[in-house]
Amino acid sequence: MNGNIETPALGLKSREQGSRAISPRIPRRAWPLQRILGPVGILGFLLTWELIPRVGIVEARFLPPASDVIAALLRYSGLTAFWVSVGETLLAWFLGLLMAVIAAIVLGFLIGSSTFLRTATNSTVEFLRPIPSVALIPLAVLLFGVKIESSLMLIVYASFWQVFIQVLYGVADIDMVANNTAKSYGLGPMARIRYVVFPTALPYLMTGVRLAAAVALILAITAELIIGSPGLGREIALAQSGGSIAGMYALVLATGLIGVLINMLMRFIEKKTLSWHSSVRSEVIV
Repeated sequence: MNGNIETPALGLKSREQGSRAISPRIPRRAWPLQRILGPVGILGFLLTWELIPRVGIVEARFLPPASDVIAALLRYSGLTAFWVSVGETLLAWFLGLLMAVIAAIVLGFLIGSSTFLRTATNSTVEFLRPIPSVALIPLAVLLFGVKIESSLMLIVYASFWQVFIQVLYGVADIDMVANNTAKSYGLGPMARIRYVVFPTALPYLMTGVRLAAAVALILAITAELIIGSPGLGREIALAQSGGSIAGMYALVLATGLIGVLINMLMRFIEKKTLSWHSSVRSEVIV
């Protein structure tokens, strides 16, 4: 008798568990709507931009209609000089980001793995980190003039802290039980960094690199705009001083599109690198 009573109960429980198990997949039905909302938002922004100067809220000489700016951007896209400027900006971005990431990884793991070094450098880090990179522009111009090295100096300084701080947090988040177990099995310092420290710090590192990529682009454009280093920033300044307002907005729009592409690229690399991590797996499942 007891078996006949318990079996339906177990069946009911299993059906409830089954319904709970498939419930996280329900948001998939909302994916098409979410994918539509993005383009709709962009179209709404462009329409608003188009109407503001058309109805006279802002004079067209200060804010040209979106159609004029997009037309200017299309004209720029057919010029070799435009793509040369894009290449110069991306070159400064890539070199600066690469140097910052390498320096931050080496110093981050070195300092983060030593309690003595973390304590000894804490005050220095907290003093240097809040200094705005743009405050170094006079020093960069004094040392390197208007060459690409001036842009690299600002990019490396700003991007370094984004990665360095994340690496320190990642190293501090190491499971001491796993670390002590690795020691008991005879793993040396380098082996522990490879098999214990690095996998723990990698999610922090990738977050820092993604943030640093955006900061590097901002500083590259800023250096070109203010210092006059070769790139899109200098072209924006030249367009503004030459009275080509629509061209200036077109170049600004181009920098925004580059930023979007860089962010998409960094997120793709992050997902591929952390495909084993629970946060990435949960995104794929949901």
